[in-house]
Amino acid sequence: MAADPAPAAPTPGTLVGRHPQVPPQRLLAELVPPRHFADASFDSYVPDAEHPSQAATVARLRAAAGQVTGGSKGLFRRRSAPVAVYLDGGFGVGKTHLLTSLAHAVGDAAYGTFVEYTNLVGALGFLPTVEALATRRLVCIDEFELDDPGDTVLMSRLLRELADRGVALAATSNTLPGSLGEGRFAADDFLREIQALASRFEVMRVDGEDYRHRSVVTDADGLPEDVVVAAASTRPGATLDDFAALLDHLATVHPSRYGALLDGVGLVGLTGVHAVPTQDVALRVVVLVDRLYDRDVPVLLGGAGERELFSAEMLAGGYRKKYYRALSRLGSLAADGAALLA
Repeated sequence: MAADPAPAAPTPGTLVGRHPQVPPQRLLAELVPPRHFADASFDSYVPDAEHPSQAATVARLRAAAGQVTGGSKGLFRRRSAPVAVYLDGGFGVGKTHLLTSLAHAVGDAAYGTFVEYTNLVGALGFLPTVEALATRRLVCIDEFELDDPGDTVLMSRLLRELADRGVALAATSNTLPGSLGEGRFAADDFLREIQALASRFEVMRVDGEDYRHRSVVTDADGLPEDVVVAAASTRPGATLDDFAALLDHLATVHPSRYGALLDGVGLVGLTGVHAVPTQDVALRVVVLVDRLYDRDVPVLLGGAGERELFSAEMLAGGYRKKYYRALSRLGSLAADGAALLA
């Protein structure tokens, strides 16, 4: 009697086959600290003794949380300027950990990246966005960077409206507020807007080394293609895509929907990873990496891996800090993916 044939390996899903539709209310509901930092707190942040600014920042943010939660909403809260803190520092020094810790300590906080807030305004409209965010004690803005003049004016106006309503503000960036927009557009033409933003924040410098050790992980070679395919074919919730096809697909999906693109995904496998061809494509990759990192989704990179993802020209240009952040985060996710193969 012939033996039963072995069951066929499951066919992994694809990101390219997904076309998410995201109602505006979901964008508002998702303004919460990312899953990656769900348990972040001031107590779980371990300051590096060699960099005293880390402990000083923790102490100041603890005090800021007390200021925000100790005040009342409404007219009383408007009598004095609300808290507005800005964390500046390099990659992987824990700025996002600290920002999410502040959000958790306050509780009544909206939390999102700069891009998520501009997307929210696009979806809801400016005044409905102000009204929705003004119900919170604190608005946290991670990765605060200005990429075009329109965003400069929009965010300046949004923060002014929120501050006038007594909403506390907290932001992180790799760029000092007075240098926002530098190297990206004619910043001199919008200097007044940029200075208005800078004047609202108490700046705290967070020194230290990248705990993700980006210099190591971004030099990693890609995995063998057959290893990526085999792993993605055997793991529930995995997707498998050709990198070039994924880049084409990202151009058809609004960046505000990249989070929804990852709904239910537990592992992303990519074959044929190569250098991204142009700046607009590279910036889409940055947003996707941020959403992967927020959701702790490990990745398996075939082809060239991260090594040559962004060109030397890109890494020296006006968006270099975005690209280095993406490499730091992608390297961490790739290490998580490689650990699954052990």
